[in-house]
Amino acid sequence: MSLPILFLLALAPIITVFVFLVVLRWPAKHAMPLAYGVTVVIAVTLWGTSFTTAMAASVHGLVTALNILFIVFGAILLLYSLRESGAIATIRQGFSDISPDRRVQAIIIAWLFGSMIEGASGFGTPAAIAAPLLLAIGFPAMAAVMCALIIQSTPVSFGAVGTPILVGVSTGLGDQTIVNQSISGSFGFEQYVSHIGVQVAMIHGIIGILVPLIMAGMLTRFFGVNRSFREGLAVWKFAIFAALAFIVPYYLVALVLGPAFPSLLGGLIGLAIVVPAARAGFLMPEDKFDFPERAQWEKEWIGDLQDVKEPALEENKQVGLLNAWMPYVVVAALLVITRTIDPITDMLRAEAVTFSWTNIFGTGINTASQPLYLPGFVLILGSVAAYFLHKMWKVPGAYMEAWKSSGKMIVGAGAALLFAVPMVQVFLNTQSIDGSAMEALLDDGVSYVGAMAQLDGLPSMPEILAEGVSQATGAFWPLFSPLIGALGAFIAGSNTVSNMMFSLFQFSTADNIGLGATDAAIVVALQAVGGAAGNMITVHNVVAACATVGLLGREGLIIRKTLIPMTYYVAAAGVLGMALIYSAVWFLAWIAVVALFIGFMWTNNGRPAHQAAV
Repeated sequence: MSLPILFLLALAPIITVFVFLVVLRWPAKHAMPLAYGVTVVIAVTLWGTSFTTAMAASVHGLVTALNILFIVFGAILLLYSLRESGAIATIRQGFSDISPDRRVQAIIIAWLFGSMIEGASGFGTPAAIAAPLLLAIGFPAMAAVMCALIIQSTPVSFGAVGTPILVGVSTGLGDQTIVNQSISGSFGFEQYVSHIGVQVAMIHGIIGILVPLIMAGMLTRFFGVNRSFREGLAVWKFAIFAALAFIVPYYLVALVLGPAFPSLLGGLIGLAIVVPAARAGFLMPEDKFDFPERAQWEKEWIGDLQDVKEPALEENKQVGLLNAWMPYVVVAALLVITRTIDPITDMLRAEAVTFSWTNIFGTGINTASQPLYLPGFVLILGSVAAYFLHKMWKVPGAYMEAWKSSGKMIVGAGAALLFAVPMVQVFLNTQSIDGSAMEALLDDGVSYVGAMAQLDGLPSMPEILAEGVSQATGAFWPLFSPLIGALGAFIAGSNTVSNMMFSLFQFSTADNIGLGATDAAIVVALQAVGGAAGNMITVHNVVAACATVGLLGREGLIIRKTLIPMTYYVAAAGVLGMALIYSAVWFLAWIAVVALFIGFMWTNNGRPAHQAAV
């Protein structure tokens, strides 16, 4: 089959997800089983993937889905525990004391606190923590999820203590002849990976300076009384200040300490700067934005957890502000400790506490679960801390009620994830040729199509998609490089996996169009940046975040919204990449992209809520 036909076949599973989930607005629990079936049929009947391989990949996907569900369960349990203890009422009041403005609250919780959690844990944990916290302080469930997902961009490339770079990019480029030959005499390999990390931080920093402002605009446009982006843009002074408070230390840490700590320390330093400044009224907007009256909320905004009543108990008065926050402090501290102190990390990931299945069905596919290392276990410990810190034993049955309610909520999330993640794994494991043999032929100058013909097989579906785009773009490849990263993250649900899949492809394509090692590093950085942006629309991230606020079934509506900032991020990254590699003239194009996006926000306003309801 020709490359265009293969490209369309590889695109079919993604089109299926997009059409049924986003366009037709099917619930994920219905759309994802269909997408899984389409993927398996194409893989087995048209791609040449063995049925055994498809089933082994499905098993791996099921284990991964259970890992995600464990994280979601922990997040929901912590939220319910704090609700039952009365701590949520205290936290809500604490944020009101900083500022009653919902734009400011979203920036502090989602952008800064969420970025710090991303730096410590990654893998969708910030959305699972930030979304229920926003819900708890009075945000509509859909607004909470949207904000939590929008920040799954700038900090993601350095999430989980730098895993997308230190594991994703490093694994993708490691021990490759073309890479070693290109960087020889200029960089050592570890030095080159760190150099890529600095480029990633620079590109993210330039683009990410608008993320808090865009988030504020999205909040007022879709959930405000006046349906106006402009109300969000009015907070621009504080939003830019909060962006710089994170981005400047973020970049400096990447430059000095490497890829492990930019998001973690950037978020922590940003919180230390912004929260006291907000308390002091620094750069606060003159107007105060709040959501419409509860009676005016649209039905689709409201999750199953929205109207759960908090217990009006005398014991609630005993939960002070610091004590109310302590379970989150415990979670953040444990995430840092378990990810940065090697003896503890090794103990939690030891073989004795790891459930694994190697060479599933003889296919070479492996799977594993490390429950004590997963963030879900840390979140459960946070819930246990709340039990003792908030003296929940004084209210018989309160803590048990939190466990029961969390168990009921997690069942709904399982239906979608138990098909979404296996679908992804089948998609990734469709390769029917020896990957190392393909790389050897490409290193020898054989064309991609020629190599496929010689090896009498096919690369994986994601590789075909990337190759199709690269052949169509030529020297303009850096412009589209972030799109491939975003596509990889959308498919795989992970910036790390996207980087593993496509870093070598990005490097090889850069080499093919005549770019040296320094410029190729920018292309690989664009891959990582696009992969981070793709987390805003990744299906299993969206499903997991929706599950934490009881919003299952409306995943497509969320993706329709987060596609807007994701498009800005990918487009701005591509144009910025062209400027960094080719000519400063492209900076004018980058300015134009930013201006067009701001112009779109300034002019695109809906009908006020009271008119829309008529």
